[in-house]
Amino acid sequence: MKTFYKVFLVLFIIFIAINFYAINWYVGFLNDENTQHIFSISAGILGIIVVYILHSWSKLAEKK
Repeated sequence: MKTFYKVFLVLFIIFIAINFYAINWYVGFLNDENTQHIFSISAGILGIIVVYILHSWSKLAEKK
């Protein structure tokens, strides 16, 4: 995995961890207070998926 992808992978993981820490678990996971954190977590997960897709595309380009 290239350094470029590793940097973004680490950033997305840190981003997800911070948002999990910021969720107020006492009011419920799907409460209105927590929706911004849930959207941020889902954006981080989507970012990780995109990083893996880009990494696999770059590996396919190197083989040809």
